[in-house]
This record gives sequence, C-alpha cells and structure tokens, in this order.
Amino acid sequence: MTWALVQLALSMILTGINVVAGKVLAQALPVPVVLFLRCALATLVLAPFAFRALPGRLLALNLLVQAALGTVAYNSFLLAGLRRTGALEAGFVLATIPAVMAVGAALVFRERLSPRRWAAVALASLGMMALAARGGGSGGTLAGDGLVFAAVCSEAAFMLLAKHSSGRIGVLIGAFWMQFLSFCLLAPWALTAWPGALPSAPIVGLLVFHSLTASVFSLLLWYGGMRRAPATLAGVFTILLPATAAITAVLALGERMSVALAVGCALMCVSIALATWPERKANVVQERAGVSV
Repeated sequence: MTWALVQLALSMILTGINVVAGKVLAQALPVPVVLFLRCALATLVLAPFAFRALPGRLLALNLLVQAALGTVAYNSFLLAGLRRTGALEAGFVLATIPAVMAVGAALVFRERLSPRRWAAVALASLGMMALAARGGGSGGTLAGDGLVFAAVCSEAAFMLLAKHSSGRIGVLIGAFWMQFLSFCLLAPWALTAWPGALPSAPIVGLLVFHSLTASVFSLLLWYGGMRRAPATLAGVFTILLPATAAITAVLALGERMSVALAVGCALMCVSIALATWPERKANVVQERAGVSV
C-alpha cells in the first residue's frame, strides 16, 4: 500500500514538473513539432512491449477518439496556453480537472453529484475568478488561461470516455496505441510547422525528458499505484500537480506568486480535496468487500 501511494505521488509530481517543461519547450519549438516528437519517442519506447497486440475495430476507434482528446487536443491547448500564460497559472487551471469531470458526468451521463462535489465545483469556479482578478504575477493572460482550460475540458472528456468505455485493454498496450495514433494524427500538422534550424542540445534533452516522463513513466506510475490503492483515495494525490507546478515555476523560471494566485491555489486545492476525497460509504463498501489497503 505504501509503495502504491508513492507511485501515485511521483506520477503527479512528474506531471507538475512537466507543466514547466512544456512551457520551455513551447517557447523554443512549434507546438505541433513538440507533440509529434514526443509521441514518436514514446511510441518507440513502448513498441517492444505492445506492438504485437492489435486492438479490434471498435476498440481501435475508441482509442483513436481518446488519442484525439487526451493527447492531441489536451496537449495542443496546454502548450498553446503555456506560450501565453505562466506555468503557475497553468498548474492552477489544471487543478480544475476533477470539478470539470464532475460536471461532465452530471450533464452527459446523468450521474448524481453529492452536495460536497457541487461545493468543489463552486470553489473551482471561485479559484478561476481569483486567477482572472490577478494583477501582474507571472505575466499570465486570460487568453492563455482560457486555452489551458480548453485543455482541461479535453482531458475531462477523455477521462470520462475512458471511464465509461466498454473496451478493456492493458496499460502498456493502450499507451502504445494512443501514442502511435496521436503520432499519425500529428504528422501532417508537424511537417508543415517544422523549424528550419535544429534545436539546441538542452532543448533536445528537455524534450527527451518530457517525452519519457509525461507519456511513459507518469502513466505507468499512476496505473501501477491504482492497482493497489483504492480508486477513491488516488484522486486526492492530484493536489500535488498544481503544488509541484507552482514550486517548479518559482524555482526554475523565477515566476512570482501574487496574492490572487495564492488565493486561487488555495481554492483549487480545497476543490480537489472535496471532489476526490473518499466518501464514507465507499470506505465501508471496500472494507466489507475485503479490499486490501
């Protein structure tokens, strides 16, 4: 159980660090080129473990839609937003994913939300308002924040689709095919935006780090932790995403934390806790079912 929690924590820490890495890469290279190279490298790394497993037609279509939403759309909006806003703000906006997922589940799948989850949605909205009311800070813009929020909506749609998908596929196999399909979707866009000059060695190194940690290690750590930790508890660790992004942005990029950003961060963290903290009933069910924790 302890190692499972460490895996979940490391996954979210790497995701937070990659918000800052993505900002640096988005400033140095065209967005489609960053995503194309990232998916290409991840595909090569995952291929030896999964390329022989061919999904059926229906599952392949499902993976294609998930790749379009969870990889192409999410990362395109995120990196485009990071070119216009600070990594601090982007990390806080990403913290709204649990609240947006709750609203999506209620609207699309007619899931009933508890008062606590509606409170989480309200706090996330207040947190977004705090970001909009900021003054100065790390130089973010509302347009950039809006693009990052579009990434949040894409990721929430992807996660809801994956959650309610009837297809079943292994983590490595699913990760490989999502990266490969994303690589195919991005190829025409990337080739038209290919830079004339080669990137510097530090940018190449950062791109390799970003590709391996964001598309391979974070995913494997998260699902590895999910195998042993209760699903209701795992969501609490998403609090580490905005916290890590904020710390890394301040230390690595010299971004400044304004009062409005601090208020927004606090509201987002409480929102995540309300949206993901295990329900009392869920704990009782798990204990009765003999779930190992």
